[in-house]
Amino acid sequence: MLWGSLRYKASVEQLKFDANGLVVAVCQDHVTGDIRMVAWMNAEALAVTLRTNLATFYSRSRKQLWTKGETSGNHLRVLSVHVDCDQDTLLLRVAAAGPACHTGQPTCFFTRLGADGVGVEDTQPAAQFLEHLDRELVARQASTVERSYTKSLLNAGAGKIAEKILEEASEFVAAVASETDERVVNEAADLVYHLMVGLRHRGIPFSHVLQTLEGRSKQSGHAEKAQRGPQQT
Repeated sequence: MLWGSLRYKASVEQLKFDANGLVVAVCQDHVTGDIRMVAWMNAEALAVTLRTNLATFYSRSRKQLWTKGETSGNHLRVLSVHVDCDQDTLLLRVAAAGPACHTGQPTCFFTRLGADGVGVEDTQPAAQFLEHLDRELVARQASTVERSYTKSLLNAGAGKIAEKILEEASEFVAAVASETDERVVNEAADLVYHLMVGLRHRGIPFSHVLQTLEGRSKQSGHAEKAQRGPQQT
Protein backbone atom coordinates (compact mmCIF):
# COMPACT_ATOMS: atom_id res chain seq x y z
CA MET A 1 0.00 0.00 0.00
CA LEU A 2 1.28 3.45 -0.86
CA TRP A 3 1.79 5.79 2.07
CA GLY A 4 -0.03 8.51 0.18
CA SER A 5 -3.17 6.37 0.10
CA LEU A 6 -3.35 5.94 3.89
CA ARG A 7 -6.03 7.93 5.64
CA TYR A 8 -6.08 8.59 9.37
CA LYS A 9 -9.31 9.72 10.98
CA ALA A 10 -9.43 10.96 14.54
CA SER A 11 -11.99 12.45 16.88
CA VAL A 12 -11.96 13.58 20.49
CA GLU A 13 -13.39 10.20 21.49
CA GLN A 14 -10.46 8.40 19.84
CA LEU A 15 -7.71 10.45 21.51
CA LYS A 16 -5.38 8.35 23.67
CA PHE A 17 -5.34 10.23 26.97
CA ASP A 18 -2.81 8.90 29.48
CA ALA A 19 -3.63 7.25 32.81
CA ASN A 20 -4.29 10.71 34.30
CA GLY A 21 -6.64 11.65 31.48
CA LEU A 22 -4.12 13.99 29.87
CA VAL A 23 -2.62 14.50 26.43
CA VAL A 24 0.37 16.60 25.33
CA ALA A 25 -0.45 19.84 23.45
CA VAL A 26 2.29 21.48 21.38
CA CYS A 27 1.69 25.13 20.46
CA GLN A 28 3.20 26.23 17.14
CA ASP A 29 3.21 29.79 15.81
CA HIS A 30 1.11 29.67 12.64
CA VAL A 31 3.29 32.24 10.84
CA THR A 32 6.89 31.50 11.85
CA GLY A 33 6.52 27.81 12.71
CA ASP A 34 8.25 28.39 16.07
CA ILE A 35 7.23 26.11 18.94
CA ARG A 36 5.89 28.55 21.51
CA MET A 37 5.19 26.20 24.39
CA VAL A 38 4.08 22.71 25.39
CA ALA A 39 1.43 21.94 28.01
CA TRP A 40 -1.15 19.35 28.98
CA MET A 41 -4.82 19.11 28.14
CA ASN A 42 -7.62 16.95 29.46
CA ALA A 43 -10.87 16.43 27.60
CA GLU A 44 -12.47 19.48 29.22
CA ALA A 45 -9.53 21.77 28.38
CA LEU A 46 -9.66 20.61 24.78
CA ALA A 47 -13.41 21.23 24.64
CA VAL A 48 -12.96 24.78 25.99
CA THR A 49 -10.16 25.43 23.49
CA LEU A 50 -12.28 24.26 20.56
CA ARG A 51 -15.23 26.36 21.74
CA THR A 52 -13.38 29.60 22.56
CA ASN A 53 -10.37 29.39 20.20
CA LEU A 54 -8.18 30.34 23.18
CA ALA A 55 -5.52 27.83 24.26
CA THR A 56 -6.70 26.33 27.52
CA PHE A 57 -4.78 23.68 29.44
CA TYR A 58 -4.89 21.55 32.57
CA SER A 59 -2.53 22.41 35.41
CA ARG A 60 -1.19 19.24 37.02
CA SER A 61 0.04 21.15 40.08
CA ARG A 62 -3.15 23.14 40.72
CA LYS A 63 -5.42 20.43 39.31
CA GLN A 64 -7.56 22.88 37.39
CA LEU A 65 -8.01 24.40 33.96
CA TRP A 66 -6.12 27.53 32.97
CA THR A 67 -6.28 29.68 29.87
CA LYS A 68 -2.98 30.99 28.56
CA GLY A 69 -2.86 34.75 29.11
CA GLU A 70 -5.71 34.89 31.64
CA THR A 71 -3.55 37.05 33.93
CA SER A 72 -0.87 38.44 31.57
CA GLY A 73 -3.07 39.06 28.55
CA ASN A 74 -0.64 37.06 26.39
CA HIS A 75 -3.30 34.78 24.94
CA LEU A 76 -2.67 32.15 22.34
CA ARG A 77 -5.44 32.37 19.76
CA VAL A 78 -5.97 28.91 18.28
CA LEU A 79 -6.45 28.75 14.53
CA SER A 80 -6.61 24.98 14.27
CA VAL A 81 -6.03 21.81 16.29
CA HIS A 82 -4.34 18.79 14.74
CA VAL A 83 -3.99 15.21 16.02
CA ASP A 84 -0.89 13.13 15.30
CA CYS A 85 -1.14 9.72 13.64
CA ASP A 86 -0.85 7.89 16.99
CA GLN A 87 -3.67 10.04 18.39
CA ASP A 88 -1.76 10.78 21.58
CA THR A 89 -0.42 14.30 20.85
CA LEU A 90 -2.09 17.53 19.79
CA LEU A 91 -0.61 20.32 17.69
CA LEU A 92 -2.18 23.75 18.11
CA ARG A 93 -1.51 26.34 15.40
CA VAL A 94 -1.62 29.60 17.30
CA ALA A 95 -1.36 33.37 16.96
CA ALA A 96 0.43 34.78 20.00
CA ALA A 97 -0.69 38.06 21.56
CA GLY A 98 2.65 38.38 23.34
CA PRO A 99 5.46 36.31 24.87
CA ALA A 100 4.48 32.68 25.35
CA CYS A 101 6.78 32.09 28.33
CA HIS A 102 6.11 33.41 31.84
CA THR A 103 9.73 34.68 31.84
CA GLY A 104 8.89 37.14 29.07
CA GLN A 105 10.66 35.14 26.36
CA PRO A 106 8.76 34.65 23.08
CA THR A 107 9.11 30.87 23.45
CA CYS A 108 9.61 28.58 26.42
CA PHE A 109 12.52 26.91 24.60
CA PHE A 110 15.36 29.35 25.29
CA THR A 111 17.70 26.99 27.17
CA ARG A 112 20.18 25.08 25.03
CA LEU A 113 21.96 21.95 26.18
CA GLY A 114 25.68 21.91 25.51
CA ALA A 115 27.72 18.84 24.60
CA ASP A 116 28.36 18.32 28.32
CA GLY A 117 24.64 18.20 29.01
CA VAL A 118 24.64 21.51 30.87
CA GLY A 119 21.89 23.95 29.99
CA VAL A 120 22.73 27.56 29.10
CA GLU A 121 20.42 30.42 28.21
CA ASP A 122 20.54 30.86 24.46
CA THR A 123 20.70 34.41 23.14
CA GLN A 124 18.76 33.13 20.12
CA PRO A 125 15.86 30.94 21.32
CA ALA A 126 14.77 28.01 19.17
CA ALA A 127 13.21 29.34 15.98
CA GLN A 128 12.85 28.63 12.30
CA PHE A 129 15.81 29.40 10.04
CA LEU A 130 14.50 32.69 8.63
CA GLU A 131 13.95 33.96 12.18
CA HIS A 132 17.52 32.95 13.06
CA LEU A 133 18.82 34.70 9.96
CA ASP A 134 16.88 37.84 10.83
CA ARG A 135 18.39 37.83 14.33
CA GLU A 136 21.85 37.31 12.87
CA LEU A 137 21.36 40.41 10.72
CA VAL A 138 20.43 42.36 13.86
CA ALA A 139 23.59 41.10 15.56
CA ARG A 140 25.78 42.03 12.59
CA GLN A 141 24.22 45.50 12.47
CA ALA A 142 25.00 46.07 16.16
CA SER A 143 28.51 44.61 16.02
CA THR A 144 31.36 47.03 16.72
CA VAL A 145 34.25 44.65 16.09
CA GLU A 146 33.45 42.28 13.25
CA ARG A 147 33.55 43.62 9.73
CA SER A 148 31.08 41.73 7.54
CA TYR A 149 29.39 42.06 4.18
CA THR A 150 26.05 42.54 5.92
CA LYS A 151 27.38 45.34 8.11
CA SER A 152 29.05 47.05 5.15
CA LEU A 153 25.74 47.07 3.28
CA LEU A 154 23.85 48.42 6.27
CA ASN A 155 26.48 51.08 6.84
CA ALA A 156 26.33 52.09 3.17
CA GLY A 157 22.65 52.93 3.51
CA ALA A 158 19.44 52.65 1.51
CA GLY A 159 20.91 53.59 -1.85
CA LYS A 160 23.51 50.81 -1.89
CA ILE A 161 21.04 48.25 -0.53
CA ALA A 162 18.48 49.17 -3.19
CA GLU A 163 21.16 48.87 -5.87
CA LYS A 164 22.02 45.35 -4.71
CA ILE A 165 18.35 44.32 -4.56
CA LEU A 166 17.81 45.48 -8.14
CA GLU A 167 20.96 43.67 -9.24
CA GLU A 168 19.93 40.42 -7.56
CA ALA A 169 16.36 40.71 -8.86
CA SER A 170 17.66 41.10 -12.41
CA GLU A 171 19.89 38.03 -12.03
CA PHE A 172 16.97 36.03 -10.63
CA VAL A 173 14.71 37.00 -13.54
CA ALA A 174 17.40 36.00 -16.02
CA ALA A 175 17.87 32.65 -14.27
CA VAL A 176 14.14 31.92 -14.32
CA ALA A 177 14.00 32.63 -18.03
CA SER A 178 16.81 30.45 -19.29
CA GLU A 179 19.16 28.97 -16.67
CA THR A 180 19.35 25.79 -14.61
CA ASP A 181 17.21 25.06 -11.55
CA GLU A 182 20.34 25.29 -9.41
CA ARG A 183 21.01 28.79 -10.67
CA VAL A 184 17.41 29.79 -10.06
CA VAL A 185 17.63 28.58 -6.46
CA ASN A 186 20.96 30.32 -5.85
CA GLU A 187 19.77 33.60 -7.32
CA ALA A 188 16.53 33.38 -5.33
CA ALA A 189 18.57 32.89 -2.13
CA ASP A 190 20.68 35.95 -2.97
CA LEU A 191 17.55 38.01 -3.58
CA VAL A 192 15.84 36.95 -0.35
CA TYR A 193 18.98 37.72 1.65
CA HIS A 194 19.28 41.23 0.22
CA LEU A 195 15.56 41.85 0.76
CA MET A 196 16.07 40.93 4.41
CA VAL A 197 19.00 43.36 4.63
CA GLY A 198 16.70 46.06 3.24
CA LEU A 199 14.09 45.27 5.85
CA ARG A 200 16.73 45.32 8.58
CA HIS A 201 17.88 48.76 7.39
CA ARG A 202 14.32 49.93 8.08
CA GLY A 203 14.13 48.04 11.38
CA ILE A 204 11.34 45.77 10.11
CA PRO A 205 11.40 42.12 11.25
CA PHE A 206 11.00 39.60 8.44
CA SER A 207 8.14 38.03 10.41
CA HIS A 208 6.05 41.10 9.48
CA VAL A 209 6.35 40.09 5.83
CA LEU A 210 5.23 36.56 6.67
CA GLN A 211 2.27 37.94 8.62
CA THR A 212 1.26 40.11 5.67
CA LEU A 213 1.49 37.14 3.30
CA GLU A 214 -0.60 35.08 5.71
CA GLY A 215 -3.24 37.79 5.82
CA ARG A 216 -3.37 38.02 2.04
CA SER A 217 -3.89 34.27 1.72
CA LYS A 218 -7.45 34.75 2.92
CA GLN A 219 -8.49 36.66 -0.22
CA SER A 220 -7.79 36.75 -3.93
CA GLY A 221 -4.77 38.63 -5.23
CA HIS A 222 -6.94 40.92 -7.34
CA ALA A 223 -9.09 41.90 -4.37
CA GLU A 224 -6.06 42.51 -2.16
CA LYS A 225 -4.41 44.77 -4.75
CA ALA A 226 -7.64 46.71 -5.19
CA GLN A 227 -7.86 47.35 -1.45
CA ARG A 228 -4.33 48.78 -1.41
CA GLY A 229 -5.33 51.43 -3.95
CA PRO A 230 -2.98 53.23 -6.34
CA GLN A 231 0.73 53.24 -5.50
CA GLN A 232 2.21 56.50 -4.31
CA THR A 233 5.23 57.91 -6.13
